[in-house]
Amino acid sequence: MKLSTFPVLETDRLILRQVNTDDAESVLKYLSDKEVMEYYGLEPFDSINEALDEISWYKSIFEKNTGIRWGITIKNQNEVIGSCGFLNRVPKHDRSEIGFELSKDYWGQGIASEGLKAVYQYGFEQLNLQRIEALIEPPNLSSQRLVEKQGFVREGLLRNYEFTCGKFDDLYMYSLLRKEFDLKVNT
Repeated sequence: MKLSTFPVLETDRLILRQVNTDDAESVLKYLSDKEVMEYYGLEPFDSINEALDEISWYKSIFEKNTGIRWGITIKNQNEVIGSCGFLNRVPKHDRSEIGFELSKDYWGQGIASEGLKAVYQYGFEQLNLQRIEALIEPPNLSSQRLVEKQGFVREGLLRNYEFTCGKFDDLYMYSLLRKEFDLKVNT
């Protein structure tokens, strides 16, 4: 299913919306933070152009129907404080990867959990996904805890799976299946 308009998601505290070039300063603010970028697979950003390139990538994956990335904002505040969404979507197999990052200023407040839940719920209910995958580096314990609390199951270790920042990284493969989501919703 190809989307013609970008969907806006709303939770108790958040609005998840399309990121645009006006958000470049906000995006640069958190993507230039070494701690935020530690497990992102890219070096911390140095310039507004890198933030604009990231925003351009968000736009391109939506247009190509290979993913969708929402900017996370607090209700009644328009500043993008992170993002969450799907990438490497494979419509033929009804699966996609999910990814997320959040400004350090908002860690430990349940915001990533709230945003992640809204996104995977959209994936199952609107995109008709059957499987959502999360690839997480072994030292990234906080992201592992986050997805495990949401019901994702660790399936195994992908050794030397990705070459980023001048090195090969191992990644844990986590997944959440539609039948598990349906069971969670109906209990």
